[in-house]
Amino acid sequence: MKGGKIMIKFTKMHGLGNDYVYIDATAKTGQKIENESDLAKFVSNRHFGIGSDGLILICDSKVADFKMRMFNYDGSEAEMCGNGIRCVGKFVYDKGLTNKESITVETLAGIKTLKFNIENNKVKTVQVDMGEPILNPQKIPVISEEKIVKNLKIKADDKEFKFTCVSMGNPHAVTIIDNIDNFEIEKYGPILEHDEHFPKRANIEFIELIDKNKIKMRVWERGAGETLACGTGACASVVACNLNDYINKKCTVTLLGGNLFIEWNEKDNHIYMTGPATTVFDGEIDLTGIDD
Repeated sequence: MKGGKIMIKFTKMHGLGNDYVYIDATAKTGQKIENESDLAKFVSNRHFGIGSDGLILICDSKVADFKMRMFNYDGSEAEMCGNGIRCVGKFVYDKGLTNKESITVETLAGIKTLKFNIENNKVKTVQVDMGEPILNPQKIPVISEEKIVKNLKIKADDKEFKFTCVSMGNPHAVTIIDNIDNFEIEKYGPILEHDEHFPKRANIEFIELIDKNKIKMRVWERGAGETLACGTGACASVVACNLNDYINKKCTVTLLGGNLFIEWNEKDNHIYMTGPATTVFDGEIDLTGIDD
């Protein structure tokens, strides 16, 4: 605290343009974070705050090396963020919180293992073991009579979509479309996110098939709207496309922010995501009166 002000240090980072404000909330920093939902809405505001897709807190964990808490732009807490967790890995290594080149991170979607690709003593890319995809509709959750949801038809405005549903610790609904670049995602995304088939809402992935080894993806994220990239969404999309025999188990996913490499490993049934993590800048923000 400086002169009565509540000053908090932060780092702005992004994974393929999916940007978050990162705060070290481990005990040794002494940074006490309260009212996380309000804080997320405040820092995420691109006009009156720092500007981001949300807030990620890096915390101590009793069951892993670190714990990640992730809050969307609208203040809602989410289970997991694939782009966000790669940046968590870069944050803790580059800032000296760990010297290990492989760490575990506790999330609301379980414990994830990260492996770092180091260049010049900095993390350049991160591989994340995202675990096994969840296909049980009750656990996704999605309301459906199918054992594996591959034919969920939902009408939004003037268009009907067919979805395959997957959870990567958070709910995803994946649909195939043509001409993805001109798709009206702002028109259909909000309707589909809040459809009654999704009790906890859903992240909506729109996919254009390129070939057996590459797909293009745009995403409407639950609580955030369209973002430049979604790591869990890329993983869910590769699973969904495999369930429909569209692509191979190793696939490049091209998002608005760049490429992710996704592998659905046949030996352990785990999804592995590899992609970059980038630091934009460090800063300090005055949180005095944000609840007023």
